[in-house]
Formats: sequence, structure tokens, C-alpha cells
Amino acid sequence: MAVTMREVAAAAGVSIKTVSNVINDYPAIRPATRERVLAAIRELGYQPNLSARGLRSGRTGVISLIIPDLKNAYFAELADAVMRAAAKERLAVIIEQSGGDRDVELEILHGPRMRMVDGVLYSVLGVGQEDTALIADVPTPMVLLGERIFNGPADHVTMRNVEAAQAATEHLLSLGRRRLLAFGRHPHEKVGSAGLRLKGYQRALEARGIPYDESLAIEVRRWHRSDGAEAMRKVLTSGLEFDGVMAFNDSIALGAMRVLQEAGLRIPGDVAIIGFDDIDETRYSLPTLSTIDPGREEIAETAVRMLQERIKADDGPPPREFEAVFRLVARESTDTVPH
Repeated sequence: MAVTMREVAAAAGVSIKTVSNVINDYPAIRPATRERVLAAIRELGYQPNLSARGLRSGRTGVISLIIPDLKNAYFAELADAVMRAAAKERLAVIIEQSGGDRDVELEILHGPRMRMVDGVLYSVLGVGQEDTALIADVPTPMVLLGERIFNGPADHVTMRNVEAAQAATEHLLSLGRRRLLAFGRHPHEKVGSAGLRLKGYQRALEARGIPYDESLAIEVRRWHRSDGAEAMRKVLTSGLEFDGVMAFNDSIALGAMRVLQEAGLRIPGDVAIIGFDDIDETRYSLPTLSTIDPGREEIAETAVRMLQERIKADDGPPPREFEAVFRLVARESTDTVPH
């Protein structure tokens, strides 16, 4: 049978009211008493009744994370980072997948499940800047993630896409590579990961006095391994000459690497390649993949902290923008030094 609050109170030697106050994070509790109650909760494995807790406090201790696709390794690892950051705040996380579809994203935001959570972390992909009014009328505290909406109606946590892509491209240029694929382009996109990373690529070329060649900007509509592999097969079939690849995410880079090696090309001898996202698999590919660490842990921790601040405050500061610090991680796929 489930452990009751009465049993926790008896084990901790306090009243049921004190246990309730600790669970609901009331500040006027002596630290020693709080720790004694928490120790009893851990020892007995007590699970609060979130529905009853919500009725009493107006909060459930649950937040929602809306992401496009758990099949995409970046979003899977982001979800893991968010859950770990939320656990530090004693928050549970419900994960919703939108598929990157605008209608589904809006349906989730305006659906009945929003009444079950205290706040939402919303990784935007389907909606855009023109939809800010549809987001502004959502009463649930919210933090936006991603690159589709800037200066919007809610706090926004994102990465330095342009600067990071520029650094990745400059890394390849510093190796003497000159015909670089911008691998992952979305035609006509200006705001969004693909558009911003293409901009960083172009900036790096401009700084070196190298003209931008649109034939080297390769469209990859979806960013999974299979899509990267298919796009690279088309590139090789076309006969396009290149000696480096700046892939817009790690998954399409890994797919492209497989096809390049099947074609007998050496990495990095014939083609140097760098990805973006620093997913776990990049450490174990053959060769290991150079990449950009976009600050995923910082993004998760900052987003959860900002959301918790919004949940606790009836009125807070105007919407805030935060960009995480990135790091270039050079590995074997761009390392031409023999070992």
C-alpha cells in the first residue's frame, strides 16, 4: 500500500501539517526539521498526491517540456538535461512531442493538459515570429527554447547559433580547407537553426575573403542520420568538389560520414567534417566527430530556473533573453595530425 503523509509525520516526529508545509516548500520551516522530514520521505518512499497537492496549493510540482522529436538525439539529450535540472528544483516533467508541426504545438499549448502543470518549457519549431500573439494569451508560465521566436511574450533561452557556426567554419578554414559544404540548409529560412547557422558559415567565408558559393549550401530538410546519408549520396553523385563539411547538426554529419567512407573517401584526409550539438554518439563514432557543444546543460538549467521564478512570482520582470556559451570540440574528423 502507498505510504501516507501520516506515516511520514510519525517517522519524522512532526505533525502532518509540518510534512505538508515541507512538501509545498513553505519557507518558515527550521532547516533541521525540513531535513528530518525529507529524510523520512526518502526512507519511506513517500509519493505526494499531486492532484490533492494542487488543490491545496494551486501548484502541482509538475512542468511540461514540449519538444519536436525524441528521435532526434539533441532533443532526447535536452530532455534528459531538463529532467535532471528539474529534479534539483523538486519538479517532475511531462514530455510532449509536437513533431515540429505548428498546429500540434498550438493544440498542446491551448489544450486541457496545460491545467495539469505549473509551467511549460516550449521548444519552438513549427510556429514562428508571426504567431507570438497566439503564445501571449497562454496563461501558464512559459519559457521558450530554440530559434523561431525572439523578443517574444515569454522568457527565451537559446544558443549562439551564428557565432558557433562561424567558429565551426573557421576551424575548417584554419586547416586549409576551402570548398566547404554548408550541410543542412533550409531554403528561404532566415530565423531558425538552419538559417542562423548558414549565416555563421557565410560570415566565416566573408572574413577570409572567400566568395559564398550557393552550390555548396546543401539542403537537408530533416536532420536525422538517414537524411544526412541521403543528401551526401546526392552530393557525391553530382560530382560536386569539396574538401570539408560544416554539418548543421551531428546526426546528419554522422549519416554523411558513413556515405563518405563507403565511397572510399578518407576522413579527415580527403574530407574534414564538423557537426553541431555534441551529442553523446560523437565521442564513439569512427572517427570521432568534431562538433560544437552549444551549452545544452546551461540551457536546461537556466530554462528550469527561469520557469521556476515565473511560477513562484505573481509579477516579474519583462521577458528575458539568454544565450548559452558554446565550445568548439575538435576531434578526429578534423585532426590531420598522425598519431
